Amino acid sequence: MYKTGLVSISFRSLSVEELVNKVKDAGLEYIEWGSDVHAPKDDIKKLEMIAKLQEETGIKCSSYGTYFRFMKDDPEELRGYIKAAKILGTDILRLWCGTKGSKDMTDEDLENLYKDAEKAAKIAEENGVKLCMECHNDTLTDWKEPALALMQRVNSPAFRMYWQPNQHRTLEENIAYAKMLAPYTEHLHVFNWAGDKRFPLIDGVETWKTYLKEFSDDKYLLLEFMPDDKIETLPTEANALREIIK
Repeated sequence: MYKTGLVSISFRSLSVEELVNKVKDAGLEYIEWGSDVHAPKDDIKKLEMIAKLQEETGIKCSSYGTYFRFMKDDPEELRGYIKAAKILGTDILRLWCGTKGSKDMTDEDLENLYKDAEKAAKIAEENGVKLCMECHNDTLTDWKEPALALMQRVNSPAFRMYWQPNQHRTLEENIAYAKMLAPYTEHLHVFNWAGDKRFPLIDGVETWKTYLKEFSDDKYLLLEFMPDDKIETLPTEANALREIIK
């Protein structure tokens, strides 16, 4: 069955303790901790505190949301992120796949990114973790063919994908991306956006049911941001998420 949770960067202003309690109260099971605010990779004491809090509350870490970015960061830096992820109790790390959109990548950019991705995959394999590319605008994985080409080039079980709908593309385009990358996808970020506008998830239940037809039901579905950025809305969004998978 699908596993449900929240991406911690949805509420950067909340403390770790507040966030864990709100997630538990909303009936969610998992948190993807962000490395920027809540779980910095070099703050070992804080990481250990989060792990202890998870053990006490029953909330688990679905994944570690890093801000490692290919074309900017050295793959060797991943070793610190991997150490942090293991303290948090997860073997899934989210990465950003470059500093340009796929259409802006030169052949040299692409080859350099591929080589770094292959190095990163080897580091992940050595450490028993999976590196998952954010399915995001202004990166190589902003569209399905470049994302698939990357997965096929790296060709490693330790190098995988996330998936989320692109708010600037059509339903049909998003379904096509989901279908093509589903065999490589670990986690999904869940929201209901259209262009620059955000809407309650309950309004997108049928659309999300359509998306999920492309994926097996062992995926983690992680709420990312609220339509109004308010923590008070989390229980309502969590209920909508449960309606999608009911």
